[in-house]
Amino acid sequence: MVDPASTAVIETRDLARRFGRRWAFARVDLRVLAGERLLLAGANGSGKTTLLRVISTVLAPSAGELRLFGQDATAELGPVRARLSLLTHQLGLYEDLSGADNLRVMADLAGKTADVPALLERVGLERRPEPIRTYSAGMRKRLGLALVRLQQPELVLLDEPFAALDPSGMDEVVRLIGELEGTVLLASHQLARAARVCTRAVLLEAGQICWQGPAEQVVQAWSALHSGPS
Repeated sequence: MVDPASTAVIETRDLARRFGRRWAFARVDLRVLAGERLLLAGANGSGKTTLLRVISTVLAPSAGELRLFGQDATAELGPVRARLSLLTHQLGLYEDLSGADNLRVMADLAGKTADVPALLERVGLERRPEPIRTYSAGMRKRLGLALVRLQQPELVLLDEPFAALDPSGMDEVVRLIGELEGTVLLASHQLARAARVCTRAVLLEAGQICWQGPAEQVVQAWSALHSGPS
């Protein structure tokens, strides 16, 4: 019997994406196991967001191989998309509806039964009946994580989940990410905070992997990479 913990949820080989003549990233080889939490670390412009969008199947690769859940992700879009959730700063929700109403609509669209009050309580939004167009950046992030819980994906892709948050908001999002189930791929330049909820890290520089190792060592690796000559 195959051990689920040894199953690769994400596998890439020589994966690359370009826009015109510019390569956003190139020659990326990744293998992420079921239940693993991987940090895609790097500065703005390093290629991590584009890589995340290609892995989510939102963008097609320009070259290389992408397999999700053991399937060719470029040929089996429907089956793999049903098993993952991508959370960006654009939630794609109805701005004039409350958080609760949005979750109910999304549950209906997905054909799922959801305990909406419990989901909102989990993220601290149970007492917010106003339209989400009035929500702060932190409230939107928490609602997005409630939506991820509703979807119950096997693979969660998070793009800069700490962006536009103050320190207390970042810490709250760290807590909520830590409670997620399944495999998590998190792209962020907030290395210290992201490392708290990841087991392994990959550091991107100019669109290529320049380091990988335990997440707890990513800040040191980043410092070593960007330190000047002694």
